[in-house]
Amino acid sequence: MWVILGIIAIVATLINLYMYSAGKDYKLAMAIALSFTALTLCAEYSLVSVWVEAEDWAALMDVVPGMERALWFLTIVSILLNIAPILLERKSKK
Repeated sequence: MWVILGIIAIVATLINLYMYSAGKDYKLAMAIALSFTALTLCAEYSLVSVWVEAEDWAALMDVVPGMERALWFLTIVSILLNIAPILLERKSKK
């Protein structure tokens, strides 16, 4: 599930950037992209919760350390890419 939500977040981010470059209102796409980024994190957390309940320590030790770094990185990139149009718009107004 988290993969599907992550792909939707990426596509919404690309739509956000495209709409900004086309001069259209991009704020709804930005909100959708950030929302799906949050949903992706929640879905990943739910998966880890299932592993804890099942006491699948091997899965936790194998996946969680790498996924933690990946999720931090991808979340930061998502936030920066989605707020970039707002920052660029403010810079061009000055």
